[in-house]
Amino acid sequence: MTIPKTLVDTLFDQFGETDITRLSIREVGRLVAQIEEQSGQEFIHMEMGVPGLPALDIAIRGEKEALDKGLAAQYPNIEGIPFAKAEIARFARLFMNIEVSPLNCVPTVGAMQGSFAALLAAARTNPQKPYTLFIDPGFPVNKSQLQLMDLPFKSFDVLNFRGDKLKDKLESYLKEGNICSICYSSPNNPAWICFSERELKVIGELATKYDAIVIEDLAYFAMDFREHYGIPAVPPFQPTVAHYTDNYILLLSASKIFNYAGQRIGMMITSEKLRTRRYPNLKKYYSSDMLGRFIPYGVLYATTAGTSHTAQYALASVLKAVNDGEIDFVAALHPYAEKARVMKALFLKYNFYIVYNDEDRELADGFYFTIAYPGMTSAELMKEFLYYGISAISLVITGSDNPNGLRACVSFVRMDQMGMLEQRLKAFVENK
Repeated sequence: MTIPKTLVDTLFDQFGETDITRLSIREVGRLVAQIEEQSGQEFIHMEMGVPGLPALDIAIRGEKEALDKGLAAQYPNIEGIPFAKAEIARFARLFMNIEVSPLNCVPTVGAMQGSFAALLAAARTNPQKPYTLFIDPGFPVNKSQLQLMDLPFKSFDVLNFRGDKLKDKLESYLKEGNICSICYSSPNNPAWICFSERELKVIGELATKYDAIVIEDLAYFAMDFREHYGIPAVPPFQPTVAHYTDNYILLLSASKIFNYAGQRIGMMITSEKLRTRRYPNLKKYYSSDMLGRFIPYGVLYATTAGTSHTAQYALASVLKAVNDGEIDFVAALHPYAEKARVMKALFLKYNFYIVYNDEDRELADGFYFTIAYPGMTSAELMKEFLYYGISAISLVITGSDNPNGLRACVSFVRMDQMGMLEQRLKAFVENK
């Protein structure tokens, strides 16, 4: 073992929790930091889904431009500055092949605020349809948002319902008539699965049939590196449910795709049909019943009253360069794929297996992957890894029904640590 067992157990006991899989991502990070500090041993950090690449210079220059213009002294428009809205709309057309007006594009304080607003708004549209349906596994904080708002949700693990099986499973929930929205991520956090075109078509058509809003989390936009989605106006385009329904709200983030997590800037793109649609029930919570006014002025105004000028200028500056073909943002993200390829090969070499795969082809190399070890539960594996200086999070907190898996994130793992990772995996296996 790399780390004394007594040290790990003592520090874990301080959290007052008997089941390590119940720790949040941030709590796992805190535990690992304490172990690292007191043991003096460097960890292989796979627990945090935090960008590991430097921010783009053009974004930083954009922020400085906003400050030089004196915009720090002015409130930003709640619906977003024209520069940012126009470039978001261009980005949607050039990289997703969907036509939206700048009116449909709203900068948010990260995709996190976008999901909060979208989930809340969808749940207020119809009192007879209060439930959000999560296609899991997924980002656990989305459920935390609903719990904070005291809003109900349902979920199912998609592991055994890929391809043709997805339709019947999804429809079994929708036909109950109480689902207001369907929420998922693709590429997926934590599993890195990507919905195929036929799966997106099923989701879109059922959303239309049962009048549910699809909240599609595209935080890892274009990071399915099996295809190159980085050339403006040239196929292939980022797959999206927006090609199959008008009932969509898309959430994008600058955190991962532009390595700009610290400034909290994201994008919300709503279909024209939804933006202009009127839901009488919204009048209970805001003066207008139009969804396109409720979200910015009923929700965003009440939370942050807009997104900072500087972050919007940073986003718009990057988007303009990307839209103009001056920056290939997808190529810049390939270090994640390179690390994932090496790490997955090491885990497979030492008898681990991948829990979630795509239904029709090999899982993409990217930001995350899922692992398990024969005969060990996720709690056992997660705890045992700490003794060997390896950290990851349990799939349990992501809505997975699989009791054996962990999520591995590649972002903080350095290429010069791959030898160390192999040594520790070898020691782990030898001591089994």
